[in-house]
Amino acid sequence: MKKGIHPENYRLVAFKDMSNEEVFITRSAAPSKETIEVNGVEYPVIKLEVSSYSHPFYTGKMKFVDTAGRVDKFRNKYKAHLEKK
Repeated sequence: MKKGIHPENYRLVAFKDMSNEEVFITRSAAPSKETIEVNGVEYPVIKLEVSSYSHPFYTGKMKFVDTAGRVDKFRNKYKAHLEKK
């Protein structure tokens, strides 16, 4: 790895696919307040909705994604702003 090109907090991070609970470890500078233990080692964890473990392109299987919940969440979050228009 070339010296001086990565941020100071570049470290091993666990990425967790929340749709199927798969976890993979890689290096990242992404911030995380949560941790997870994998094989007896504690890592910062970043939660993902979709990864190569669950995306239809990689799995070859179509999967229904619940977008209604996300739309409702957005509308509730920005309700006051949307009502002004």
